Amino acid sequence: MAFDVERVAKIAKEVSYKLLGISTEVKDRTLLRAAELIEEKRDLIEAENRKDLIAGEEKGLSKAMLDRLLLNEKRIKGMAQVLRDVASLSDPVGEVVKMWTRPNGLRIGKMRVPLGVVAIIYESRPNVTVEAGSLCIKSSNAVILKGGSEAINSNRVLVNILKEAATSEGFPEEAIQFIDTTERKAVKELLLLDQYVDVVIPRGGEGLIRFVAENARMPVIKHYKGVCHVFVDKFADLEKAWNICFNAKVQRPGVCNAMETMLVHAEIADAFMPTMIELFKKAKVELRGDDRTRSYDPDYVKPATEEDWYAEYLDLILAVRIVDSLEEAIDHINTYGSHHSDAIVTENYTNAMKFLNLVDSAAVYVNASTRFTDGNVFGLGAEMGISTDKVHVRGPMGLEDLTIPKYIIFGNGQIRE
Repeated sequence: MAFDVERVAKIAKEVSYKLLGISTEVKDRTLLRAAELIEEKRDLIEAENRKDLIAGEEKGLSKAMLDRLLLNEKRIKGMAQVLRDVASLSDPVGEVVKMWTRPNGLRIGKMRVPLGVVAIIYESRPNVTVEAGSLCIKSSNAVILKGGSEAINSNRVLVNILKEAATSEGFPEEAIQFIDTTERKAVKELLLLDQYVDVVIPRGGEGLIRFVAENARMPVIKHYKGVCHVFVDKFADLEKAWNICFNAKVQRPGVCNAMETMLVHAEIADAFMPTMIELFKKAKVELRGDDRTRSYDPDYVKPATEEDWYAEYLDLILAVRIVDSLEEAIDHINTYGSHHSDAIVTENYTNAMKFLNLVDSAAVYVNASTRFTDGNVFGLGAEMGISTDKVHVRGPMGLEDLTIPKYIIFGNGQIRE
């Protein structure tokens, strides 16, 4: 019997109105209980995750995909901490963010309210189940979770834990819905249900995001690919530059905020490049560079193609280009980048501020690794994703971003003439 996606969406819509009356105390208790359950059921979570890992290996998933899929002790503790972090955040629901009085005596304000029903469609990373679930619980949104088939067992056990916590603490468990099927058609069915779903958020590869954007009838908050850059300016501190570039590429290459292209100012290249290439060699990073980059090690650095400047490798592969100016670096980033996260390494204040102002990305750094673009790291508790859109939210999408303002008006008998 086929999974009834419409029924799930309808239940989520019905319960979304009830969530408006749920207290902060109940929401926080639910999150804290879920954190306890995740730690108590670590062995069960690891066992279910192992089923997904074995199946993934048999299917030939890449190392990067398997890394995203893995739930080890550290990541399970991290999920529990995310739940506690979100519980500790101020509740944005009901917050009056602005109030003013008109000449006729009307008092007009803006109050934060939930989006309603949020569907999140994601691949590989089962910890997204907990991040998305926690943020939706705290922001009083009903959530519909649709993970990838490769993580079905991991996602199922985590959803069950969230539901158990909700039931025990008086939070409507129907507000946490799970598309418990690996059938691909379920996603397309969900995307047609705009009468029930208020917004959909895709997290995963570019193919998934484009599919969702092209087929959804409801608004989509897109998290497109992360083609992130680090530009080593001629005024860079070399020690900082080596450390930042190495970290941005090597620390965890299979994530969207890892560096994919390194740009180096020609005036510092002789001092910077030989050491940087050796560091990348030791880490087994494949380099693809322009002619000037290849001149430093033509046997190791492969020729870069036009496609390399657009590429999100999600692997130990890096495109490298030497540029003649700050302006050329900025132009390259705005032309080839995905407007995600980009950094400059420089000790020159004027260049730093010009880079901050002119690079058109969701997160722009001075003297720090792009790997910090993350809702939890930014102090948001968790994130629904990193939006590269320019409507409603841009960058890591946290708790407050799952609410929108509505107008509230206080009168004293006024009528319009």
